[in-house]
Amino acid sequence: MTSTKYDTTPKEQVLYANMLFYGCWSGLALMIVTYLVYAFGILEPHVPMEVVTRVWFHPVQEYLTAGQVPVGWGWAALLNKGDFINFLGIVLLAGMTLVCYVPLIVAYLKKKDILFAMIAIAEILVLAFAASGVVGGGAH
Repeated sequence: MTSTKYDTTPKEQVLYANMLFYGCWSGLALMIVTYLVYAFGILEPHVPMEVVTRVWFHPVQEYLTAGQVPVGWGWAALLNKGDFINFLGIVLLAGMTLVCYVPLIVAYLKKKDILFAMIAIAEILVLAFAASGVVGGGAH
């Protein structure tokens, strides 16, 4: 018994699955490392722990105001702070689906499967547009 049901899986699907698998584990590993950076105080936090504990039970708007935390993509400017560097792992996890579509486009174009290539391009555009925050639902 040398063949399995996976032998007939198209290469592009295997590539997508492998990229997603390793990307997700990389994102989780990055989150652990950046959490340790924060927990051990290697990088100074943007919002001091005294402020966090003071506003912990209040609505998030009070936390944002007290900590002078930017909304939207403003967090990207704070990646040098211990409490925001962990966003890198989250970004990697959230962005893996988008990144995994890129090689699919190439693979589908090589197979001259234009419909699937166009669907992959459309998926990238939709995900990028949603994450941009233009429609108000993305970018937290």
